[in-house]
Amino acid sequence: MKLHVLAAASGLALSALIPAPGIAQSAHVDANGMPTNRSTPEEQAQTAALNNQVSQGNAAIDAQTQANNAQYQAQQQQYQDQLQHNQAQQQQYQDRTAAYEDLRTRYAAERAAYHRGIWPDQYQKWVIEERDAKLIGERVQLITGSRVGTVIDTAHTPGGRVEALLVKLDGGKIVWIDTSDVRYNRADGIVMTNLDYDDLHHMADERL
Repeated sequence: MKLHVLAAASGLALSALIPAPGIAQSAHVDANGMPTNRSTPEEQAQTAALNNQVSQGNAAIDAQTQANNAQYQAQQQQYQDQLQHNQAQQQQYQDRTAAYEDLRTRYAAERAAYHRGIWPDQYQKWVIEERDAKLIGERVQLITGSRVGTVIDTAHTPGGRVEALLVKLDGGKIVWIDTSDVRYNRADGIVMTNLDYDDLHHMADERL
């Protein structure tokens, strides 16, 4: 009889030492010491901080994406603007060259008869080359050194070589001058022509 009582007492003691399955799986207890699945304030704070970091990271990625898109759109717009500008400029070149070619063809015989002076030795090799594309604004002088006008435009061959200069004479008239009738002093920025002063003004009176 004592053995049964002792066994029963031992069983109660062991059951008190071994927690129930539900209790063993719980990592938290509440204020009353009872098991609970609710997070602790520290864990809640850590979760909130993690969520905040994720939100900030996503916001930063969205902002960078928007900035990249805006930059791309700006680059595309700049490219389109430049393309249109180049096309318009090319059309202007073609229009000016066509006007010059028509004028030169119609007045070829007369222009061939114009007076041309002998080039000084230092100007013999100073012909206008393809690299001299930016001639607009350069002053134009006679062989004597007298200034007669300013380059306001150019005509080009299909290959891009300067074919003629459109010069505004100091009196206000406009005249086309073949590059064969000019030399270019690159150091001083002076375009010199061997044409006669009176012939230049007569050429300016030619109309299409």
